[in-house]
Order: sequence, then structure tokens, then C-alpha cells
Amino acid sequence: MIVDATSAVFAMDIPWHKTDVVTWSWQKVLGGEGAHGMLVLSPRAVARLESYKPAWPLPKIFRMTKGGKLIDGIFKGDTINTPSMLAVEDQIDALRWAESVGGLKGLIARSEANLAVLTRWVETSSWAKFLAEDPAVRSCTSICLVPKAPFFARLSADDQAAAAKKIASLLDKEQVAYDIASYRDAPSGLRIWGGATVEASDLEKLTPWLDWAFAQVEAEYSGKV
Repeated sequence: MIVDATSAVFAMDIPWHKTDVVTWSWQKVLGGEGAHGMLVLSPRAVARLESYKPAWPLPKIFRMTKGGKLIDGIFKGDTINTPSMLAVEDQIDALRWAESVGGLKGLIARSEANLAVLTRWVETSSWAKFLAEDPAVRSCTSICLVPKAPFFARLSADDQAAAAKKIASLLDKEQVAYDIASYRDAPSGLRIWGGATVEASDLEKLTPWLDWAFAQVEAEYSGKV
């Protein structure tokens, strides 16, 4: 079982006993530098590495065995390529902060509280709904919203994408929220980060701004349909 848990580690309970390879980044829930990937291997994954030899060459950074044995120094602090020590110190500082807010349980609680703020708002919103309709699979970190207003549904796919980007752009210009447009290949909408470094009180302040920005875009696009 291989799991990309980039937006989940430190914000959700990971069923480690069910996984063999788990990856994540310093960049996400602990707010560290990007491009620093972390890897956890189960005994089964190690056995697979030691018993399987690919027929093609691997770049040095991906080689984790030597002479048929796991290079365990990689998991004890040895480096393949030298990372920034400032980035390492920054992550250590982030872990200290995590301990100060209750450790893993505290981080999970903070992320779930952020989702709860937007859940309460969505329940009374006349125009927004969660992209993930089933609460059981709804992320408490990468919180995705899509407009449900009738006028939006009548727009072409291109106009829906433009309208969603306009909402994000208005909030950016007002210095309220940055980079909250949905991913390029995702349905048109908003993607709000709810990881543990975000304060629930700030999300509460965001929700009226979401209504404001949508109202501006609705007034602009309503005449097109």
C-alpha cells in the first residue's frame, strides 16, 4: 500500500498499520520549506526493495539499497544531496511549535477546527458547497468548495473557470486570501488551506469576504446568462 499523504500527515490520523510506503512534505501541515520529501517504509517495503532489482538504472537520489541491503543510513540522518541546514532548523522549530500546541493530537484538532468553521458557513451559504459531498472523505486541510448558485451552473466551463479565478483574484487584491483558486484540472471553485498553522479565527474572518467576492462576480456574470 503506497500512500501520498502530503496534505494529511500531522493533520489526520494515518492508519500506519495498513501502509507500506508513506510520503509527505515539510511544506504542508507544518508550513516548512518546499521540495523536502519525507518517506516512511514498512518492513514489507524494505523486503521488496532488497529482493527486487529493476531492469533499468535509477538516479542516485532514488537508490535505497546497496548490495541487496537497505541503505539504512538514509533513515538515520545521512544525506544523499546536501539539504539546506536552515530548512532543517526551520522544521525542527516547527516541531517544537507542534509540541507546544499539544503534539499530534493538538495539530489534528486545529485542522479539524478549521474544517468545522467552513462547515458551519457552508451549511448556511446560499452559493457554496463542498466539492467532496461525503463528509467521510472530506479533507480538513485542502478544503475544496464549488459554487452551487444557479447562475454559475448556467455558465460555460470556460466562464465557470474564469469566474472562480475572479473570486480568488478579488480576495488576493484585498490582501484577504492568497492562492485559493482550485487546481487547474479540478472543478472550478476554491481551495482553502485548513492545516494546523492556520487559525480558526482567521477562517471565521474570511467567510464574509468569500460572500463579498462571490457577490461581485455574480453581479458581473449574471448578465452573461
